Amino acid sequence: MLKSLLVTAAAATLAVSLSFADQSQSKVVIPVNKTAPNNGKQMYKNYCAPCHGADGKGNGPVASSLKARPTDLTELTKNNNGKFPDTHIVAILQFGADVPSHGSATMPVWGPILGTMNKANVQDKQLRISNLTRYLQTIQAQ
Repeated sequence: MLKSLLVTAAAATLAVSLSFADQSQSKVVIPVNKTAPNNGKQMYKNYCAPCHGADGKGNGPVASSLKARPTDLTELTKNNNGKFPDTHIVAILQFGADVPSHGSATMPVWGPILGTMNKANVQDKQLRISNLTRYLQTIQAQ
């Protein structure tokens, strides 16, 4: 029952958050696929790649429907004087970002979901954010 409640809550959150994501005349619909909290690569594929691209360069399949091109996530270290900005990434994943392509301070699709996912289990939420951050660190350009 708890699992179906979480799936229903995630779907409802997605529906609300898609209203923030409506950057053009057409709506972008990204299906929600539950991922394990310990698999940063799979979370990236499900939650980030539609906009940021499978390679992280900001060329995902829905990127063209956004007002601004998504951030090239492979350049985070380069753009931060050679240091991966892990604290900044954790803050964005947890609280959202004020980025024009996102439409609001919360990432339109995944910010609310990551923010409410496993609300009763703070450790699981932190595990998700930590593993997604670590995965982003592995895709940095050399």
